[in-house]
Amino acid sequence: MTTGRRRPHRLRLLLISGGLALTLAGGGAAAYKFGLFSDIGDPVSFGKVQEKTATASEALPEVLMPTGPAASFVRTSRLPDGTQIGKATLTGKKSGFTGDVWVWVPKEYDDPKYAQSGFPVLISLPGGRGYPTNYWGTGPGLGLQQAVSDGAKSGKSLPFILIMPVTNADTKHHFDGSDIPGQPKMGTWMADDVPDFAKANFRTFTSRDGWAFMGSSAGGFNGFKQLLKYPDRFKAAIASGTDIVPDSPLWNGNTQAMDENNPEKLAAKLIDAGGPEVYVNFQIGTKETGREQAEKFMNEYGKGPVHTSLQVIQDGEHNGKSYVRGMREGSLEWISKVMKGPTPAPGVR
Repeated sequence: MTTGRRRPHRLRLLLISGGLALTLAGGGAAAYKFGLFSDIGDPVSFGKVQEKTATASEALPEVLMPTGPAASFVRTSRLPDGTQIGKATLTGKKSGFTGDVWVWVPKEYDDPKYAQSGFPVLISLPGGRGYPTNYWGTGPGLGLQQAVSDGAKSGKSLPFILIMPVTNADTKHHFDGSDIPGQPKMGTWMADDVPDFAKANFRTFTSRDGWAFMGSSAGGFNGFKQLLKYPDRFKAAIASGTDIVPDSPLWNGNTQAMDENNPEKLAAKLIDAGGPEVYVNFQIGTKETGREQAEKFMNEYGKGPVHTSLQVIQDGEHNGKSYVRGMREGSLEWISKVMKGPTPAPGVR
């Protein structure tokens, strides 16, 4: 009697096992898609070529080899071309703030002919709260990584390293990417800690010619404000659907502190100083507001060392996909012309 009861159970197990095997054999991609064999969340490293073939003494002039200590990355996405997005948690030494940073490096980064070269960094900032995630880094769905890959392949874009940090300290407040008195130092996080993180982990450039921002909405404001505030550190920014002046309620009427983070005030100061030269590309979709504000800034402050341009996105809306399309249509090529790119080593293929 006992044996009779076991046989159907055993048969069911065999049938289930066999069916599962057939399913996996014929649908491996689906299995990966649904996470059965996923390596998402596993440790991931970048820059194996630099570990094997390049040393600081061999690096080309203006190249900064990784300073360390190396961060611990986990894989968050894989792209069809084999490149990966990784995430690490950073505690800023200067700001004291702890947040996540996502990273993507182009295929060229592990090409042996660039093993002694630095790569330009594009710090990519989201709109909205920008916490606890950065939508440019949580996946390739918006197409930013693919746009850079395609641009590099066609020769229209430099192969940028994308550094994608959180931009605010919580989900309730908007910090304008600034050190607002009495609040977490999100300006120091952005202008100091995030670039230091990139320098610690990747081959970069010692000069500002290798450092730029791109951002949408609040992230666009954050990026082009940092550029104007620290023109000795950064050279260019793509600012999409951006605000022009600080608007966080956390300022509490502190006009002096606001002025120190106001792009209009910063641009006027830079013009009076006569440089250094910076480059701002505004992106505006025809289906969103904000073009008048951007053109007003360009007319009033786009002179002397402040170079401005406008990428109008036909039928573009206030969202990441529209802004990536604008980058494909012109902004990536524009920023690549003013930035420094990697240099191949002589005789290395």
